[in-house]
Amino acid sequence: MNIESAESAESAESAGSAGQAVVRVAVAADVPAVRAVTDAAYQPYVERIGVVPQPMEADHAADVAAGRVFVTGDPVVGLVVIEAFTDHLFLDSIAVHPDVHGTGVGRRLLRFVDERARALGLGEVRLYTNAMMWENQKIYPKYGYEVVERRTDGPYDRIHYRKSLD
Repeated sequence: MNIESAESAESAESAGSAGQAVVRVAVAADVPAVRAVTDAAYQPYVERIGVVPQPMEADHAADVAAGRVFVTGDPVVGLVVIEAFTDHLFLDSIAVHPDVHGTGVGRRLLRFVDERARALGLGEVRLYTNAMMWENQKIYPKYGYEVVERRTDGPYDRIHYRKSLD
């Protein structure tokens, strides 16, 4: 999960127009933009972690068709991939195009995830990030997330987080 953009957004006092954009469910026509924004957001981590981050290999068309992708911007500059479970909302991926870092897009997307979980009657959001994406480990606690565990899943060394919305 890449929220480097959220860190940049946090330092921007004024969200700007990109940070105020509506978050909407993605449609099939958005799939190329979802792929492009995801790749742009995660590409810098490929060399550091030694493998392609999982969001870059996701089936974006299937995620969009399943209603799990929400986008913001026209053109699309940020997105989240979420999945509802019986007891929590899972934030599978957050991606913000590097060209709009610092404009509030990441912050807006994280707030949207909280709002979506509440609207679904879910009191918790869960996510994980690669342990080599250390920027994220500084950010998540600022947004109310706490570390649950560190676990290796295949080639990925992940730190799992949760956030109670109660």
